[in-house]
Amino acid sequence: MNTHPDKRLIASTGRIAAEHLRGVVKADRYVSTTPYRVAMVVADLLSAPGGTRERQMLRGEVFHVVVKEAGMAFGYAEKDGYVGWVDIGDVLSHPKQTPTHRISAARSYAKSTPGLKTMGLVTPLPFGTRLVVTAERDGWSRIAWDGGQTTRDLFVPSGHLVPIDTVETDPASVAERLIGTPYLWGGNSSFGLDCSGLVQAALHACDITCPADSDQQEAAFADAEGDPQRGDLLFWKGHVAMVTDPETMIHANAHHMAVAYEPIAQAIVRIESQGDGAPTYHKRPPNGDPR
Repeated sequence: MNTHPDKRLIASTGRIAAEHLRGVVKADRYVSTTPYRVAMVVADLLSAPGGTRERQMLRGEVFHVVVKEAGMAFGYAEKDGYVGWVDIGDVLSHPKQTPTHRISAARSYAKSTPGLKTMGLVTPLPFGTRLVVTAERDGWSRIAWDGGQTTRDLFVPSGHLVPIDTVETDPASVAERLIGTPYLWGGNSSFGLDCSGLVQAALHACDITCPADSDQQEAAFADAEGDPQRGDLLFWKGHVAMVTDPETMIHANAHHMAVAYEPIAQAIVRIESQGDGAPTYHKRPPNGDPR
């Protein structure tokens, strides 16, 4: 048994823990978790009720609830096991159907009416959003939006969607699609990303298992040999970037306050000069494996 488990992956409040942790952590009670799908476009995963944002989840992702307390739910994200608290309203009104498609464009929208020139209320949607498509006509996909007593459908440009099981082949090209996305600490959407959020989004789109935070990513992948190659990861203490060519990397960073390209040699000098040290690791994710 690991004597130093990563607390970010331990679904336990101390009093109540997920059943699969029986024998791993001590708790007063062990419970079976209940899976919900995120209904909000973007939901913050908090350190505690009213606490700081640790990570984010997107509409259609699965969140396993361990316990509900005072309008909040504690549990973990299915995509990477990251634990935290969400507003219970963020996971209550998703349609019961399993998502069929996801947004492949950097950003899209759902509209209350189909058609290019028709008026209608607009809901922005980030890259990776999982949606339930029920019909398609004239370039517009009808999606099931509400799962409560009152249901309504919205419409998304079909060209911004791909089937949910579509696997991309080049993580760096996914990251490049998100150039210009604002930097957001703990961000996991194309409305705002941090360094590890960008890497995870790029790798998950290519069906490559990837944890949430940069130190977890550093530990997850094998050391790379030789010169940096496209798709390799370069790590600093608390930071990660993805290589796009032997001289260039792409990263979400507070210097540019955005996802941006930067020459690798220039970034090494800049980061060290600001007191954050030299690169710590050069890693190479696998070509792909099932999540």
